[in-house]
Amino acid sequence: MSDFPVNPLVWIGVGSSFAFSGLFYHLYQEKKKELKKLKEIPIFRPDHHLVKILKASPRKRLQYVAVEGLVQADGEPLGSRFVPRCFGVIQKIEVAEHWSYWNSLTRTWNSRKVNKTETCNTVPFSLVCPGLYISDMYVKVQDPLDASGAFLERVHHRVRRAEEGVMGLVLQGLSGEKPVAQEESEQLLRVGTTLTGFGEVVLEGGEVMRLQAPQDGRRFLLVPTDHGSFMDRHESSAQMWKALTAVSGITGASLLAAVVYSLVGKQDDRSK
Repeated sequence: MSDFPVNPLVWIGVGSSFAFSGLFYHLYQEKKKELKKLKEIPIFRPDHHLVKILKASPRKRLQYVAVEGLVQADGEPLGSRFVPRCFGVIQKIEVAEHWSYWNSLTRTWNSRKVNKTETCNTVPFSLVCPGLYISDMYVKVQDPLDASGAFLERVHHRVRRAEEGVMGLVLQGLSGEKPVAQEESEQLLRVGTTLTGFGEVVLEGGEVMRLQAPQDGRRFLLVPTDHGSFMDRHESSAQMWKALTAVSGITGASLLAAVVYSLVGKQDDRSK
């Protein structure tokens, strides 16, 4: 068979397909392990059942659980600076200027972001059961800024282009720099958002429940969705890696089979 050389690109395609199949299979196995750990985490809502579980637990503490509820400000919520009748409990505002400067070596204008300011405001908030507008059961969220997870929603984003006047053209010629635009954005954790928190829950004073960062080093996580949707997203991710594993493996096997069939066919033709 060595008398009939195969295009090196074909061998590269075969090797790449099997290599990617192995990589995707590894990622699939890792996602399966992550899913198994997530399914082992108990899920609760801020209700009397959770209070009973905490009272029966050692030190009235659950080391790592998931709590699903609606975001409710403990006092006056934060009003959006840009969107009317939009309220939240965590507010993050970013303002930055975009400038262009002249690069004499490449003789081109390059851009950069300067004078970036970031403001973050918070008010205490809790998680309450969905559908209950008035409830004496709630879970306070302790130090939410220490939690990971993309739980802020962008409610405003605007880019204001700089106006070029005579004075601006003069400064541009003297300094080699010119303002291009100002960018502003606002993110909120809005009141009424469905939030699932993963962490440690403790009971204080017999009725006050608090969600906080775990003491055992596990991740304190806030997810802006219900627990079922969160798990479905991870299931979909695992199925994606599984499908990519199969596609890559089948592609590699098909290419290899085609190479073998071609070589065997040529060998038969030569023997005839």
